[in-house]
Amino acid sequence: MLSGIPLFPEQASTLAPKVDNLYFFVTAVTAFFALLVVVLVTIFAIKYRDRTGEKVGSPIHGSIPLEIGWTIIPFFVAMVIFAWSTIVFFHIVRAPDQALEIYSTGKRWMWRFQHLEGQSEINELHVPLGLPVKVVFTSEDVLHSLYIPAFRVKADAIPGRYSSIWFTPTKAGEHHLFCAEYCGTKHSGMIGKVVVMEPNDYQAWLSGGDLSMSARGEQLFQQLGCVSCHLNNGSGRGPSLAGKYGTQETLANGTTVAVDDRYIRESILTPQMKLVVGYQPLMPTFQGLVNEEGVMSLIEYIKSLPSTGRPAATTQAGAAVQGAAPALAPADGGPR
Repeated sequence: MLSGIPLFPEQASTLAPKVDNLYFFVTAVTAFFALLVVVLVTIFAIKYRDRTGEKVGSPIHGSIPLEIGWTIIPFFVAMVIFAWSTIVFFHIVRAPDQALEIYSTGKRWMWRFQHLEGQSEINELHVPLGLPVKVVFTSEDVLHSLYIPAFRVKADAIPGRYSSIWFTPTKAGEHHLFCAEYCGTKHSGMIGKVVVMEPNDYQAWLSGGDLSMSARGEQLFQQLGCVSCHLNNGSGRGPSLAGKYGTQETLANGTTVAVDDRYIRESILTPQMKLVVGYQPLMPTFQGLVNEEGVMSLIEYIKSLPSTGRPAATTQAGAAVQGAAPALAPADGGPR
């Protein structure tokens, strides 16, 4: 009767066995000591029971070897769990450098996914089999949590910041996707699926996309007037954005900041928070004018800008299983 109710979700990623092995080990250690305590208590209760009610136990003054034993053994067990869980943790949070990057936005009550090549989908995520995939996501409203049980990955989608998960699928087919953080009355309906495809089938599916995210970002860059201030030669009212992603930017207060997705998002939505040295606080906020998908597209466009000063080519969807990451901001006065 219970054959259709699996105890655990199937293992469908390279991370899943690592997480499960650690879980089983911790469960086994806990069960062993729990059983040991129950057995010893039972044995001693029977062996030293007093049917007369007149016996008095002899005083115990302690045992140094016993006390050292019950201190050192749990210490080493805890250190093994700590070391093992640390290794698994770093496997989970460190995506490979060449992972395929996909953007996602959570909002009540749906997940929207955007592929760099142009495909977008709602409550479905198509990924290639056997290739590492990194999903960078945020929330437009309240706290959500992107959870894929078969891959053993989960992270919160927090408004105002980017989170990420990564995985390498090992089984083709469809796998459940959930929001694992209560987000309102229709939280239970915020579900979807991950479709794992053979690489060739995935490339064929990608080819049906519209403009790439970089191309859409370039259109926004023009429409918002960013191009009038962020000139490639650096002579505009805002700094040049060409080749900026991944570098260090010096701020007006003398500190430096990494030009990454968080800094770039701040530069677009709250540009006065971090002023670049040598530039005036002229850039307006684009809060409410650009949604999260637009911010991500701008990031991809600026990330694609070469450091040579030539405009990046805007090609339509194509081949591509190379990863990307977020980058810089629009209009008047640049990343601040």
